[in-house]
Amino acid sequence: MNSLKLDENQLIENFEAKLAKNEMIEPKDWMPAQYRKHLIRQISQHAHSEIIGMQPEGNWITRAPSMRRKMVLLAKVQDEAGHGLYLYSAAESMGISREEMLEQLHTGEAKYSSIFNYPTLTWADMGAIGWLVDGAAIMNQVMLQRTSYGPYARAMVRICKEESFHQRQGYEIMNVLASGSPEQKEMAQDALNRWWWPSLMMFGPRDEESPNSAQAIKWKIKRETNDQLRQRFVNQTVSQVEKIGLVVPDKAIKWNEAKKGYDFGEINWDEFWTVVKGNGPCNKLRIANKIKSHDEGAWVREAANAHAEKNNKTKAA
Repeated sequence: MNSLKLDENQLIENFEAKLAKNEMIEPKDWMPAQYRKHLIRQISQHAHSEIIGMQPEGNWITRAPSMRRKMVLLAKVQDEAGHGLYLYSAAESMGISREEMLEQLHTGEAKYSSIFNYPTLTWADMGAIGWLVDGAAIMNQVMLQRTSYGPYARAMVRICKEESFHQRQGYEIMNVLASGSPEQKEMAQDALNRWWWPSLMMFGPRDEESPNSAQAIKWKIKRETNDQLRQRFVNQTVSQVEKIGLVVPDKAIKWNEAKKGYDFGEINWDEFWTVVKGNGPCNKLRIANKIKSHDEGAWVREAANAHAEKNNKTKAA
């Protein structure tokens, strides 16, 4: 028993030594059970967010105002599917199956980003999502290129490049609308008003109320806290809002010279937790659509598996 305990202590010591040297943990490396559990939860939640996030935008593909806008939006939604694939694959490297992850999503055991439980009411929402939502996602994801788990970090390199394209196309939509007719500018401002606060909520609860952040930073899964990332997002985005002639929907916004950043108003945390717990405007719709799509695609998965099995038998022969 003592020798086994010593062996485990040595394994923990080696694990922590790798983290201290900023070396990546790879799938075949020993890792604490809680580290694995935390990563499976985070990566699968990230993957679910990419897949569910296709729904609010997919709703506008057939209603895009031009062929160019339709092509760009199609490409963006396709990218999100690819991001989900990379992330599910990264999570699978830790020993969980994709089927198990999807079951957790469909039953409500697993979560996804609260932002995707809000409706997309106008074309301007496509701009607000690309600019604000993907902008907030990039703020989160850039640091994940240096996360301590190798497959996750490598997946994030390509994802961040594509998310940067998404943010630029979103900002372009908002800039064009804000520079257009009074009605178009009003549409852009309305979308900004509705998506501003949910975008700030994307970074998660306040640091003192976040149950996982401290440990994630200790393990170098995360490199910065929720509040640090949220502050940077506000600092970056306020000037972008002003540049295109819109108004930040927060009367408390004020430059604070002492902290070299903006002070901003209090987030409605009751709304945040309501949405996280499954009672947002579109929670039930999003999951129902996902389950319906999964069920209707069963024949595709069965055909692909049968084809793969046939090829394997041919090669074995």
